This record gives sequence, structure tokens and C-alpha cells, in this order.
Amino acid sequence: MSVPLVVVNFKTYASASGSQANVLASAMAKQISQSYRMVAVVSAFDLDSVTNENPDLEVWAQHLDCAGNGSFTGWLEAGNAIERGAVGVIINHAEHKVPLSHVEELMKILPDDFPICACAANVEEAKALAALGPTFIAVEPPELIGGDISVTSADPSIVSDTVAAVKSVNPNVRILCGAGVKNGEDVAMAIKLGAEGVLLASGVTKANDIDSVLADLVSNF
Repeated sequence: MSVPLVVVNFKTYASASGSQANVLASAMAKQISQSYRMVAVVSAFDLDSVTNENPDLEVWAQHLDCAGNGSFTGWLEAGNAIERGAVGVIINHAEHKVPLSHVEELMKILPDDFPICACAANVEEAKALAALGPTFIAVEPPELIGGDISVTSADPSIVSDTVAAVKSVNPNVRILCGAGVKNGEDVAMAIKLGAEGVLLASGVTKANDIDSVLADLVSNF
């Protein structure tokens, strides 16, 4: 079985953008282990810098568009992101929703071995995404994103129900758990509920002691 993932979304927090993105990425790189995958999801502006300064860290893009080379002003083109170091992407995050057709078209553009993590707000959306066959689906109730209560405590059934629903549609899709995940206890509960990793942001990006928080997140692996 593949190892679990700890995916940290840098979003556009000041503490995880520009030069600070490299500080956070460096802290994550120190936690790299064969027991799990540590993934940084960074702004397109920071892809080049973060990947160059942390060559051993797995880095994903926060979003990509279904655009090629040409007249696509302001769009995030996949080939450029890959050239700048992105080796995966999250799509359809609650803060950047896209139609299912966007996810489907993006999957056609990306290389077959390029991980794509599609975010779902609920079980129904997760099932619809599972039919497309992304590498991962991250279940994140939007009302809990950025809060102090983990989905594993507030609504554990949505995790277990999403796992069951997605696996019934496509057993090859792996499930991540997000929204309010803050510590190793939350991560352990997510795994217990059937998820194969976590997607989190503020629990790391707003931490006063990043090293301690990261170490705690992976303490049960």
C-alpha cells in the first residue's frame, strides 16, 4: 500500500508566500521520510523558488487552467508550471471552485503520472469527481476550512462515507481528509476513518513553531 500523505496548502498567507514560502518549505523538507509523503502546495509565483531551494520536497501547484500556449492572458498554463517544478496540483478547492468539465479537461492535458487532487465539499461531489478518476480526492466541508475544529471531530461520518462512496465508484482513487486538521491526533483519526492522508493549511501556515507542528502531524507514522 502507498504511504500516507501530509499535504500543506500554502494558499496566499503572508507567512507562506514569497521569501516566507521558502522558510516553510525548508521546514517541511526537514521532515521528509520514507514513511509518508510530505507535499507543499504553493502559489504559482513561488514554484520556481521553492523547488530550486528544496529539491527533495514534493511541490504541487494550487490551481491550473485548461489553457495551452498562446492567447491566454492571466491563465495558469500546465506546461509552464511543470517546467517551474510543479509535480502535482490541487483543483476545485472550496476557495477556487471549477466545473467538473474543468477537472476532466485538465486531466487530459496533464501527463498520466502527474498527481491531481480534486477537492470535494461533500459525498455527492466526491462521487462525481471519482467518476473522472483523479489521483486523489480531498473531502473538505467548506464551513470547517480554516477553523479550529477538525472535520474528523465535527463530522467524522463525512470522511468514512466519502471513502466508501469514492471506492465504490473507483477503488483506485485515494482519499485525503481536510478542513480544520491541526495536529497528529487529527491525522491519526483521519487515517482511522479510512483516509489515506490529510490536506491542511492554517494549522501549519499560522503556526508559531512550525517545526514542532510538522513533527506532531507525522508523529503517528
